[in-house]
Amino acid sequence: MNNSLALSTNIGGNLDLYYKGIRDIPVLSSEEEHDLAVRLRDHGDLDAAKQLVLSNLRFVAHIARSYSGYGLAMNDLVQEGNIGLMKAVKRFNPEIGVRLVSFAVHWIRAEIHEFVLKNWRIVKVATTKAQRKLFFNLRGSKKHLGWFSHDEVQAVAEDLGVKPETVLEMESRLSGKDIGFDAPAGKSNDNELHVAPAGYLPDQRFDPARQIEAADTDRYEHQQLAAGLATLDDRSRDILQARWMSEDKATLHELAQRYSVSAERIRQIEAQAIKKLRSQLAA
Repeated sequence: MNNSLALSTNIGGNLDLYYKGIRDIPVLSSEEEHDLAVRLRDHGDLDAAKQLVLSNLRFVAHIARSYSGYGLAMNDLVQEGNIGLMKAVKRFNPEIGVRLVSFAVHWIRAEIHEFVLKNWRIVKVATTKAQRKLFFNLRGSKKHLGWFSHDEVQAVAEDLGVKPETVLEMESRLSGKDIGFDAPAGKSNDNELHVAPAGYLPDQRFDPARQIEAADTDRYEHQQLAAGLATLDDRSRDILQARWMSEDKATLHELAQRYSVSAERIRQIEAQAIKKLRSQLAA
């Protein structure tokens, strides 16, 4: 076993060297794997856990390569898969009668899926269970480039157990691209002009109706705040104003010296005053 390899989660910069390193790690036999898993389960043997992880790193790399089409760094995909492998090793029961590699597939793919969904686009494209299923199956289900035909939509929906509307929605999301709000206009590979949202969305900051509405809202909130403060005793009101409504905010210890009590007592008074104030504003 090559213990010099720091391979568990930290890939490093040279992926080729990493691949070469994990190829040199011998594959465990079924008996060796079972013995190591028993040592980990019964005795918490971390060295056994390390051997189980290292011997299966090549399998993680193989799975991670299947996600190369999402435009994410391969070392990140491998690293996330390794985290899934370690979670699988921790939960592996050597008595279930299957090899660790078969048990670990779910955990490895789950970690990679979560990473892809979080990093593929700025805006998350899949949130529901049906959308997540579609995200990872839609590309393989398409028969040709371009938009789905009606028959293809129905076939994909039936195959994946989702509604046709969900298929169309996910197809639209996958076809979209991230673009900066005020990015300069540019052309895609299809010579289609892309204009940043700043170029066509109206600026409503100076809309008279919105300004009047905002002013009315501010006036109402100030009136409610003043009315709520008026219901507090002088000490509670002074503590809130000193802690939250002054440019030079006072500390708990400064107020404790002012009122000759402990800082904890000031904190309690402050909490009670805020609670009462919130109930007044919510009424």
